[in-house]
Order: sequence, then C-alpha cells, then structure tokens
Amino acid sequence: MGAVCDAGRPDRQIRPSRRLHRGWHLRCHAAHGRHEGFEDHHRHQQGRRGSDHEDGRPRSRGRCAEDRACAHRGRESKEGVAADRSQAEELLAERVARRRARDFEAADEIRERLREGGWDVIDSADGSELQALKAPAHAAEQAAARAVTLLTVVHGWIPDVERWLLSVFTHCKFDFEALIVDNSDDVRVEGWLQSRAAERLRSLRLNPPLGFATAVNAGIEAAAGEVCVLFDPGLELTGDAVSPLLEALRDPTVVVAGPFGIRGKGTLKEFEEDPGPDVDAIEAYCMAFRKADAQAVEGFDPKFRFYRIADIEFSFRLRDRGGRAVAVPGLPLVRHEHRLWEATSPAERDRLSKRNFYRFLDRWGKRPDLLVGGSPP
Repeated sequence: MGAVCDAGRPDRQIRPSRRLHRGWHLRCHAAHGRHEGFEDHHRHQQGRRGSDHEDGRPRSRGRCAEDRACAHRGRESKEGVAADRSQAEELLAERVARRRARDFEAADEIRERLREGGWDVIDSADGSELQALKAPAHAAEQAAARAVTLLTVVHGWIPDVERWLLSVFTHCKFDFEALIVDNSDDVRVEGWLQSRAAERLRSLRLNPPLGFATAVNAGIEAAAGEVCVLFDPGLELTGDAVSPLLEALRDPTVVVAGPFGIRGKGTLKEFEEDPGPDVDAIEAYCMAFRKADAQAVEGFDPKFRFYRIADIEFSFRLRDRGGRAVAVPGLPLVRHEHRLWEATSPAERDRLSKRNFYRFLDRWGKRPDLLVGGSPP
C-alpha cells in the first residue's frame, strides 16, 4: 500500500482523498474513518474471523458434565440472575475463579449469563469489572416535542462541545433541541453544563460512565425529536447542515443519512469512502435517523464500548429491515481533532478496533446481500 499517513503535519488539515477501509492494518485511523492529521488516509479495520474467543484464546472442544454443573452453581433460573448488581458481582467473582482455574468455557458461560442480565465484563491487566449494557432509567423530564434532536456524547474537552453547541444554535434552522450526553465523569463538564441554560438545550449525565454505544442509546431514548442527528463533538457546523439531512429522511425508504458514506469493495472486510447517494453505511461524525427506527433495532450494539465500527454496525442494523443508507455530501461542516482517538494509546486502540471488527463480522459477515454493489460471484 505504501506510506499512507502523514501524522506529523502541523496544520492538522484534511486533504481530499478516497479512503480505503480494510480488514487489515489498523495502524492508521480516522475518527469514524477520518483523521485531521492524515493525508490520503486509509481506514484499516484489522481482524480475521476465526473461532477464537474475544481475548484471543482458542475455543475448547468441550467439557464434562461435572464441569458444566459447576458453571451453573447457585443458579435456579436464568430469570433475574444478573439483573441485581450484587448478584452480578457474585457471578463475576465466580468467573474470575474459573479463569484462574483455566476453565475458560465455564467462564464464557458466566459472561453470557451476565450479558443476558444486562452486564458486560471488562477484562484488563488490573482485573475484571462490570459495566451496564444499558443506562439506568432517569427521571422523566418534561421535554417539548421537537422535529429533530441534535445529539452528541461528551467524554470531556469542554472547548470542543462548546464550539459544537454554538455552531448548532447559530446555524440550525429547524425546530430542534440540542441534547448533550455527559459520559465524561468530569465535574468540570458537569459544572459547565449546569452553567448553560437554554430553552432548546438539555443534558443527560451518565454516572458512572458507560461504553460509547450505551451512551448513544441513552441519548436516543431521551430524545424529544422524531429524528436524531448524532454528531461527534469535534464537528462544527458552518451553515445549515441539518435541513438537507431531514429532507433525505422524508423519503420513507431512507433509514440513515449523513455526509460521510462508505461502501464495501465487494466484501464486508473492506470499505471505502463513497459519495453515494446509496451507500452501505454512514459514519457517525454526523448521521441522521428516525428515533422510531433506532428503537426498532434496539439502537447501537451495546457491546461496542469503543466507538470504532459501531456506526457501520448500526447502519447495517437499520438497513437489514429493508431501508437505504444515503450519503448527502457537501454539507457545511468542519471536522476538528477527534479526542477519543488521540487520548487512546496506539496499542489499546488497535486492540479495541480489532475486537469491534470481530463483532461486526460475527453479526454481518455472512450477509454480503446487504452490500449496495453486491458481492462478486
């Protein structure tokens, strides 16, 4: 492929290019497919589909009945097993013990039981911890119905969200609300949000912070608009970028629209930037969809704790019901630095990106029929 990155450019600008989204070589990144410091960038989503577990272990061939009984010790029924956090913590402790005993299949079964109860297990060098797959219910607030909710998830970096918010209030021409999901666990962000008051501004604080997909889903559930437009907080509107998106969604066959579309190159393992109009997926820099459609597919997959590839998977969820993804290029938008990418170490973002790509292929790897251009014979 040759050298494709110019990460040292000081102006942090983007130059026009056709980007390639591969299933290999995750060394180069773009926020949801782009990066301000990369020239002629290729998006790489490394991973081979195989039978390994998420942590890279090969699957075992089976276990004896005695071991299976141990894995289910203490469970009289599946219902409610992990819905309570204290019960979930007990299961987590049992899973840790199983992993230490190298009974990995039993540990995997416990993980699945936890997921059924609404908990994910996050393994790291420091140990294992629980994270909710769904945001806790918040007290209902009287929000006026709107035509569109402009939604962003914030992980810190107040100047970025302030710039986004100012651009939204300056340029949006529709009946809108701005909804900020605070996933930062930062008291400074909380204080900043409390100091901002406007009729069309609402915020939702997640404490403790949750994964990217779960945070987005919390915003979708709280949205007062018929349509949601999800923005990366590093995006800035320089004109009315919302009206063309709503116009695209007037077509009942369109389920997701946005300025940055991608199409598979005859395979689900390789995508490239495409001007559309019909594309395979819309990148979450800016993606518009109906709230009802998102709820019908249960939103983003909550297993996507890291943001990468979650947008592609969500686009496929929406399109699997028969709808179209449509690119609306040329909108008045400026992409600034993507903070989550910059704040994550290269090794960690490579690992998390691979994991998300495995998840995508596990769900959609046998659905080439969803490719707009079809797959080669």
